[in-house]
Amino acid sequence: MPRTRIQSAREEMTPEPRIDEVVPAAALPLGEVELVGANLGPNAYGPPVVVVGTHPAQVLMSRPGRVAFRVPENAATGLVEVRTPAGVSNAAQLHIARELSSGLHPVTSPAVSRSGMIYATISGQRGKQTPVSVVRVSPDGRGTPFATGILNATGLAFSPDGDLFVTSRAEGNVYRIDGAGESTLYSEGMGVATGAAFDSDGNLFVGDRSGTIFKIDPQRKIFVYATLEPSVSAYHLAVDTAGTLFVAGPTLSSNDAIWAINTHGESRVWYRGLGRPQGLAIASNGDIYVTASLHGRRGLVHITPGGDANIVVAGVNLAGVAFSPLGTTILADNDAVYDLELGVEGMSVF
Repeated sequence: MPRTRIQSAREEMTPEPRIDEVVPAAALPLGEVELVGANLGPNAYGPPVVVVGTHPAQVLMSRPGRVAFRVPENAATGLVEVRTPAGVSNAAQLHIARELSSGLHPVTSPAVSRSGMIYATISGQRGKQTPVSVVRVSPDGRGTPFATGILNATGLAFSPDGDLFVTSRAEGNVYRIDGAGESTLYSEGMGVATGAAFDSDGNLFVGDRSGTIFKIDPQRKIFVYATLEPSVSAYHLAVDTAGTLFVAGPTLSSNDAIWAINTHGESRVWYRGLGRPQGLAIASNGDIYVTASLHGRRGLVHITPGGDANIVVAGVNLAGVAFSPLGTTILADNDAVYDLELGVEGMSVF
């Protein structure tokens, strides 16, 4: 069919859209992503349409040089394109996290065993017991109850011996869980016990969100290791191979910090400029990945020791992150856990 004069004029006046960059290049379902390029905005003939695979996405903002959209709930990793009356853009890759198990209630990072099994909490409302406290999720997404009877299970950490430890923010207790899912009281009197992390010597650090970081040595002696400003929700902890303890904890500020505490208990600001930072994990090169808001956008934030920060995964309700020995990145929001091929190797402390 020959082109009409109207069609030819339209194409000449309005070039086809072009995608140069996807920011960030990975997302959870419902995460907010931007496409950077040219001719992406609305024109006289209509607004742009963003399609992820075969799923149309909700456009949040459109300008000639960029368009923002929400990732469709059912979309999977694939190609994204922009369609306008002038034509269809080139296709660009968008990596979308795969949901492994839902119906959970993680409030911080999941824990991953040496074999790649993922452990996440069903934390529940404060003071209310849930039927299951900790769920075990296999790498292929099979979730099974693992531990029960822990009130408001919160922080999770593996010891050098391979036992899983869980904090109860309601009781201020720490429990050790064996391979069969049986829990025993390990320590008590930890205040509002939230985050947990082990160093290579078997010392357990527990964050009392009211302002104290406790250190419990292998003989179960308890020390006040450091004091920080209180958190409105929880402390989140991670330890590197040098024994430095990193702490995130949201306050009422929109300019929160990640703290670094050395082996003498001396604390300093490692990075500042985050909104509501929560779970964090350390990569093998010493970079930190933390679930937080950066410049008003929420997701997984990558921060280098030099202070460069950018969002690498878009996710509205992200609560935690962990690196699996199987090579994937495990993410948790307030209902589910996901895995994603992010190409990041986690730091192995022991």
